[in-house]
Amino acid sequence: MNFDLELILVLASAITGIIVLLDKTVWAARRAKRDQSEPWYIDQAKSFFPVLIAVLILRSFIVEPFRIPSGSMMPTLLHGDFILVNKFSYGVRLPVLHTQLIANGQPQRGDVIVFRYPQQPNLDYIKRVVGLPGDIVEYKNKKLFINNQRMPQVKLGVFTGQGRDAAMTGALQKLEKLPAIDHQILLDQRRHSINGRWQVPPGEYFVMGDNRDNSNDSRYWGTVPEQNLVGQAFFIWMSWDIAGGQFNFSRIGSTIE
Repeated sequence: MNFDLELILVLASAITGIIVLLDKTVWAARRAKRDQSEPWYIDQAKSFFPVLIAVLILRSFIVEPFRIPSGSMMPTLLHGDFILVNKFSYGVRLPVLHTQLIANGQPQRGDVIVFRYPQQPNLDYIKRVVGLPGDIVEYKNKKLFINNQRMPQVKLGVFTGQGRDAAMTGALQKLEKLPAIDHQILLDQRRHSINGRWQVPPGEYFVMGDNRDNSNDSRYWGTVPEQNLVGQAFFIWMSWDIAGGQFNFSRIGSTIE
C-alpha cells in the first residue's frame, strides 16, 4: 500500500498548528474565565506540533532517508541499504507541491539521484544520471555511448552476492569511466542487451541503473523532467537486507559514488 508521508506530515503539522494557535488566541482565555482544565487534544497538539514541524523541515528541505528495495543499482547500492538523500542539491522545493523556491544547482553526469517516477509520480526511483539535457545517449551491445563517444569499461572480475543479492552472482563486474566519474556496473551475460539511441530533451535527464541488465530506467520509459527531482543520494547509514537475512556492517558509513 502506497501512502504520501510528506502530505501526512504537512496535514498533521497544519492541524496541530491551528489547534495551538486557536488555544493561544481564544480558547485559553475562555478556559481561564471558566476555571476549566486544558483538554487532552490541546495538550497533545502542543507536544506534537514542534516535533512535526522539525521533521517536516528536515525531511523536506535538508535530508531524507530512503531504503533500497531492489537490486537495480547493484553493485553501488545493495538490497536493504538505508541511504540519505540531500534535498537541497538541486534546489529547495515546497513539500507536496514540489514548486521550486530556490535554484541551487543541477544534476551532473554520474550523480546518483532520487526522483519521482514520471509514469507514477507517487513512487520514488533511484538511478544514475548518464545523459544531460541536449546529449545523445546510445546503448549498444552493453556499451554506453554519450555524444558518439564510447564510455570505457574495465573488467574487475565476477560479482558474488549474499542474501537477495546472490541472484546476481556470476555477473561481470566492471568499472565504467564517465567523463566526470568512474563507477562500477554489473553486466548479466545471460541476458540480451537492450539497444537504442536517444536525444535528451531540454530540462530533462537520462538515467540508468548500475545493474544494467536488471534496471527499469530511461531506456524503457524515457527521461526524467527537472521538476521530478527529489535529491542526490550521498550516504549509506545502515545496510540490512531483512528478507535475505543479511546485516552488512562494512557498508555503514559509506559514501555513494
